[in-house]
Amino acid sequence: MRATRDIRDRDDLDVLLRRFYTAAFADPLIGPFFTEIAGTDLEVHLPRITDFWERALLRTAGYGRDAFAPHAALHSARPLTAAHFGRWVQLWHATVDGLYAGPRAERAKAQGERIALAMLRRLAGPGAETGGGSGGFVPLAALRLRSVA
Repeated sequence: MRATRDIRDRDDLDVLLRRFYTAAFADPLIGPFFTEIAGTDLEVHLPRITDFWERALLRTAGYGRDAFAPHAALHSARPLTAAHFGRWVQLWHATVDGLYAGPRAERAKAQGERIALAMLRRLAGPGAETGGGSGGFVPLAALRLRSVA
């Protein structure tokens, strides 16, 4: 069944982010960054990341943290590559599309792509290999997609 409504509020973001991070933690490519390297506790992480997305999409929350620092720490422990960011984007798109449809959902997907590309370039340098594809990013079709439902 196709999603028929858009992201409306923080509760919708909570549902989206819980589903996304459940898939991301279980993913064999990016999951270890959350579970083994960072030791992320979803219940601690979720309110912070919800603040981030609430500010980005709904313009209603404050987010005063440095979103880059944790990624830089992960990158120093184990390099994050275009394939890792591409997988993150792929799971993000699949999760958004599985739950929501509308202008905010589209903005969430576009914002996720911009953030992933900016993080990759900042971590690996402006000339970082992004894997090609549209917009200079990892071609999502080149990565295996599994259900996030």
